[in-house]
Amino acid sequence: MTDDQSLPQLDSENQDEKSSHSSLRRVLFDIAETLILALVLYFGIDAISARVRVQNVSMQPTLYEGEFVLVSKLAYRLGEPKIGDIVVFHAPTEPGEDFIKRIIGLPGNLVKVENGKVFVDSYRLNEDYLADNPNYQGEWIVPQDKLFVLGDNRNQSSDSHRWGFVPVDSVVGRAVVVYWPLDKFTVLEHPNIVSADRQ
Repeated sequence: MTDDQSLPQLDSENQDEKSSHSSLRRVLFDIAETLILALVLYFGIDAISARVRVQNVSMQPTLYEGEFVLVSKLAYRLGEPKIGDIVVFHAPTEPGEDFIKRIIGLPGNLVKVENGKVFVDSYRLNEDYLADNPNYQGEWIVPQDKLFVLGDNRNQSSDSHRWGFVPVDSVVGRAVVVYWPLDKFTVLEHPNIVSADRQ
């Protein structure tokens, strides 16, 4: 009688143990599934966008030091660079570093800076985003597969007027949003800045 009465209790313990192992397997599977999904999302997002921290004053007052910017890596796979675009690119003068500047000249353009104004193919640029007008002068013809870029803080920017042109294939992408700090959240506009007025 005693042996017969203990059998249901043993069966119950075996079922509890199986249930416990099954629950543990399910938890481990859920964790693995979540990690895989997170990695897929991370690398997927990383393939189409970049996050960049502004590290100097060269783009003030448009961008300030310490702000974080979301960059579209697909922008120039799906379209073409335009004058006025803010872009991130691998710095020609500092290997391993990225710069953020505004496109002023495209391949074939003649860029001229004179009397505090910037002209592209004799058309004056409307640049109401500038900190100050440039206090330098110069003239550049943009080669094929290159871009001419300037910082919005013209007189405190290391850019094309100092070291030359940016290879198109070194462009990471177009800056689209300031996302941090939250109170500085801004969608970055890329206006048509070429005036109808000729020099």
